[in-house]
Amino acid sequence: MRVLISVDMEGISAIVHSAETNPERYDYERGRALMTAEANAVIAGVLDAEPTAEVWVADAHGPFRNLLPEELDRRARLVRGKPRPLGMLGGLDEHTDAVLFVGYHARAGEGPAVLAHTMSDAVLDVRVAGRSLGEIGLNAAMAGHVGVPVVLLSGDDAACAELSELVPEAATVAVKQALGQAAAVALHPEEARERLRLGAAEAVTRRAAVPPFALAGPLEVEVDLYGSYMVDLATLVPGVSRAEGGRTVTFTAEDFAVAYRLVLLLVQLAGIKPA
Repeated sequence: MRVLISVDMEGISAIVHSAETNPERYDYERGRALMTAEANAVIAGVLDAEPTAEVWVADAHGPFRNLLPEELDRRARLVRGKPRPLGMLGGLDEHTDAVLFVGYHARAGEGPAVLAHTMSDAVLDVRVAGRSLGEIGLNAAMAGHVGVPVVLLSGDDAACAELSELVPEAATVAVKQALGQAAAVALHPEEARERLRLGAAEAVTRRAAVPPFALAGPLEVEVDLYGSYMVDLATLVPGVSRAEGGRTVTFTAEDFAVAYRLVLLLVQLAGIKPA
């Protein structure tokens, strides 16, 4: 079997502040080490349950160059760098049997939730067929589009609840309880890793009981952007139009793969500052 582990950073145990997740801030190296250690715990759990599994790990935070390659379990393959097809799900294809989300966070606007956002601070909300989806929902639906279930998520309690609402059968491991955007009650990192290893093993073992989260097309997609100039840029993309209200753009996608890729593009455009 092949397993894809998508590893973000904001949902790692003990991480509560952007100083720990931003490459330009003073505590980033500690964050990288914590992230790599939790990825290793999940890799170990997968291989405890399925010793012959092929394990791919997608670095899925910010620049996609956070995990320490020399410290990562050598039994796994690392998907690293950007831009790349499918963003946070780099490595996903029809040969993947299960996806695990590690270190994930809640969507923009949720709270209390540690470092909650959706793709970037420029995005206020993404709605697909009227349903608000953050990174958890968007990535789960992309996996579901190719028939792959998300069997495990780790992060704070808000992130775990977000996946449970979409896929009640999936396992979750809450490594911290959110007190706010930059505060939490966290498990000791070693305790978190022990729970992750056990949770990953159990999740992979019972993967057949977890259905993919799939959204059938065509799909109406709305994206709320922070600034009006971001909307100006977004509407240069064929098929994207400005909705009433000034901050929202909308488009119709024939299937979720198209919707996902276009949302990724809009996020990149939103990061361009006016000259």
